[in-house]
Amino acid sequence: MTRLKVGIIGLGEVAQTVHLPILQMLSDKYEISALCDISVKLLEKLGEQFRVANLYTDAVELTKQEDLDVVFVLNSDEYHTDCVVAAAENKKHILVEKPMCLTMADADKIIEARDKNGVQVMVGYMRRFAPAFLEGVKEIEKMDKIKYAKVRDIIGPNIMMIEQSHNVHRFSDIPQSAMEDRWRRAASMVQEAIGDAPDEIKNAYRLLCGLSSHDLSAMRELIGFPKRVVSAVQWNGGGYINAIFEHDGFYTAFETGVDQQRRFDAHLEVFSDTKQVKIQYNTPYIRQLPTTLSVKETIGEAFEERELRPTFKDAYVAELEYFYDVVTQGKTPKTTPEDFKEDLKLFNMIVEKMLESHNLVKEESI
Repeated sequence: MTRLKVGIIGLGEVAQTVHLPILQMLSDKYEISALCDISVKLLEKLGEQFRVANLYTDAVELTKQEDLDVVFVLNSDEYHTDCVVAAAENKKHILVEKPMCLTMADADKIIEARDKNGVQVMVGYMRRFAPAFLEGVKEIEKMDKIKYAKVRDIIGPNIMMIEQSHNVHRFSDIPQSAMEDRWRRAASMVQEAIGDAPDEIKNAYRLLCGLSSHDLSAMRELIGFPKRVVSAVQWNGGGYINAIFEHDGFYTAFETGVDQQRRFDAHLEVFSDTKQVKIQYNTPYIRQLPTTLSVKETIGEAFEERELRPTFKDAYVAELEYFYDVVTQGKTPKTTPEDFKEDLKLFNMIVEKMLESHNLVKEESI
């Protein structure tokens, strides 16, 4: 079996709690061959822990390492485009964590670099690889006619789950200039993406690109892209969002936000006349907590309830096994850059309705 040599850019929470341990577990498929982070102390610590000698503080330099087969882009999303393009230019296949990027122009840059260099780019939407999600897709395909759908993601801060389950290394040696550059990039990219908007709507856009991108991407695979966004509002400084989508013959309610509860409630639920299917996720940072599928159905005079856990294999492992086949067998990624552009399109439709609601409230208050 071919072992793919992996370079990892960004050694934060998701790298330490998810990707590095899984790559070690899948050692018949992957070999961790290079690490990159702007924190020198973190870089040295993880280099020693995972026995990796090739350490970089410059992401572009990592992509130039000749023996690498793939690059995982796990750093802050403001830098994703630069890293993906550099990896593609150096003929590396790429797994990039969501959001792939923040603007349509950057998505097009990634697609151009991928096509020019003949490499694969897959977006890390691990929820769409969860075995229970895949079974849920099949169950929904059997429905005669969808009548209603719900998409919900209300969670506490990830750190609340991580601090009780993992020992994540963090150091304070990141230069102030690097943090300021990140903030400037973020502001510029959001301005490019949605134009002039109140700060709370800009914050809501970042929430859509972050947490909500998982939900809306999975929704598109389950029930398709909405015909239109009927309404959308945000509050609490952009920390909560509620929207209504119109699909073909039914509507979908979407709600998301982050509070201070030490729990993770993310699910998609689809209703027909006689059946409802619910895919329930838990925090991805504790991989042993499985995604489950609940099916409730009326058959004749009987009402049946079933809960399925197809396997204890978590969504991240399934995703990295899929990516391995993409690189080694030419399998087509389902979470492509083109697919991600559909999310950016939907985010902008939601923001347009938020702006309409904001302006209406502003007019009424005059």
